[in-house]
Amino acid sequence: MIENLVTRFCSPTLAGLKTGSLFMVRDRRKEELTEDLRKLNRILTRKGLRALLFTAKCGNNLVYIYRPDLLKRDLSSFEAEKILKDKGYLATDSIERCIVQLARRISDDNDFPHEIGLFLGYPPTDVKCFMENPRDGVKCSGCWKAYGNKEEAEKIFALYRKCTNIYCRKIREGVRLEKLIV
Repeated sequence: MIENLVTRFCSPTLAGLKTGSLFMVRDRRKEELTEDLRKLNRILTRKGLRALLFTAKCGNNLVYIYRPDLLKRDLSSFEAEKILKDKGYLATDSIERCIVQLARRISDDNDFPHEIGLFLGYPPTDVKCFMENPRDGVKCSGCWKAYGNKEEAEKIFALYRKCTNIYCRKIREGVRLEKLIV
């Protein structure tokens, strides 16, 4: 079951096209989900990916799958560092510490931490605009709301959809998940 969810929601990350992906898992005990992620991480870590479990304040379980090398690159941009520092992240030079702080914000805060877009590979400009005013200036929507380069965002959205369709088809055809991870 977890493999189907991972394929449906994380294909662009598995393919190396996207920094990270996040999805909610309902109707699963946390212990069972933790064991599933432990098994999944045995596959992912060999390919340079990681899976983590976040628990939101409301009790929802969120699975975050990411590529540490891409996350380090993304969080080191000037714009991303500024957003994180403005949100109270102390050690922006350490992706591990940033992830710990993000997990804490997800579990403790009443409001969802929208800086999570940086951890998913969204353009910092779009993350900043969304955080300032989510309705004003949206040029298009797909995986995220794009406020900047509409054409580039639409190309990326189409690429992600195509990747997801291919990966889901391959899983239905019986290809094992580990064979699809780039």
